[in-house]
Amino acid sequence: MHTRVALIFLLCAVNFVHAQSSANPWLDQLDMSGGLPAKLLSTRTAVFYSYTFTPKELTDAQEYFQRSGVDAIMHFEIDLLMSGRDITKAFSEYLIKREITNLVFLEKRESDFRMVITLFNEKETVIDPKQPAWSATDKVLTEILKNLYRKSANELKRQNMLINDQPETDLTINPILGKRNEFFAVDLKVDQLAVPKTGNEAEDKELEELFKANYSLKYKMTEPGLSEKDLRKQGNLYVLCVVQTRNVMAKKFLGYDMSKSESAHVSVTYPNGQSVLKNIPSNTPVYKYYFKHIESGNVFLGPKWDADLTWQSALLNQLKGMKAELRLN
Repeated sequence: MHTRVALIFLLCAVNFVHAQSSANPWLDQLDMSGGLPAKLLSTRTAVFYSYTFTPKELTDAQEYFQRSGVDAIMHFEIDLLMSGRDITKAFSEYLIKREITNLVFLEKRESDFRMVITLFNEKETVIDPKQPAWSATDKVLTEILKNLYRKSANELKRQNMLINDQPETDLTINPILGKRNEFFAVDLKVDQLAVPKTGNEAEDKELEELFKANYSLKYKMTEPGLSEKDLRKQGNLYVLCVVQTRNVMAKKFLGYDMSKSESAHVSVTYPNGQSVLKNIPSNTPVYKYYFKHIESGNVFLGPKWDADLTWQSALLNQLKGMKAELRLN
């Protein structure tokens, strides 16, 4: 079995990811002064890339990986990994199961490309802050790939000889371990809900105020990063969860029917207390909240798609929808 020193980058703790920018905060927390992993050319690799990469750019990357001896056996889109705690955990478990050792991150930014390679900490968090990583940036993707080829040839011993021309794609990562339900959990009328804080003082204050004003049932604000086991010890039977990614991918990960190709998806929102339909383009980043029963892993999504553009709006959509559906005061 390969040593699972996988290259990967993190998303999400139990707390929420409330902001994204053109810079990637999860990669940017790494120490970019590190070198290439010593076993990059002797163990398996997974590649995470920006969804805006073209098929030709991905083909070029795979060709250079093959020449260099980087055994890139699978490709995923970066933002999928960053979508939410449950999804990140599912990715981590899958990579360990496939004995992935190396992960390469390819970003297409506003004015350049960046490649980042780092180590897997074999925890749910995937990476640690300030963890060593190697990176290269250029306006031309092939220049970065040539840089990797030269550097790996000069510094590392190649043992990967049989590398596939085409990596695996469209692999299924299922973050829902229990039953998937398109309704609200009636048990929340009596069972306590954990509401994890973000660690941001201003956002946590706003989060608590939203719950005080819109949730009349039992809940407890909990500290950032607590495991579900610890949440359960505190008397919580459910936990509030969030997915933050492109609209179409949020629906896909949460098990909605994706058989029809749609350029936009309809969300039920509550801007003035009354339900209003909103069309949100497929590739627009959204937030979608749901409730999870801690012990069983069963998730409760609500009867209608209610994702929205900000975490505040998405949370209010879920809480107001639940209030109406369960006829709460």
